[in-house]
Amino acid sequence: MPDSSDNPPLVLVLCTGNSCRSQMAEALLQKAAGDALRVESAGSKPSGYVHPLAIHAMKEINLDIGECRSKSLEEFLEQDVDTVITVCGNADQACPVFPGQVRRYHWPFDDPADAVGSEEEQLEVFRRVRDEIDRVFSAYGLGRKDAHP
Repeated sequence: MPDSSDNPPLVLVLCTGNSCRSQMAEALLQKAAGDALRVESAGSKPSGYVHPLAIHAMKEINLDIGECRSKSLEEFLEQDVDTVITVCGNADQACPVFPGQVRRYHWPFDDPADAVGSEEEQLEVFRRVRDEIDRVFSAYGLGRKDAHP
């Protein structure tokens, strides 16, 4: 049996556009879980970009998602996905069944891309959503890390 550190379980974070919430969740979960998990994010209808305010909000907590790309969930259909976590209602409804999938969670968050107002007001929404995602995904990641020493 291979060492789990050589082949950590894949957690796929899904959203519709894969431009904000799922990108932030991917980075936060990977940070919390370390080598215990392989974390990826994708969208049912990928936007093709990572939102600049998501990049900015994550840089404020020393996580750089500026080189990330918006990916389609179809890229992961043939992979051995251990857990799927959806972060918005549309992705939860459109999420395909992954063969061999052990876990599935739906943890909805507001879409910061829908924020209105000045850039600073919009950034405040991104920070709030980032912090909400951080609380949930960091706790989950630390729990998975503790369960797989």
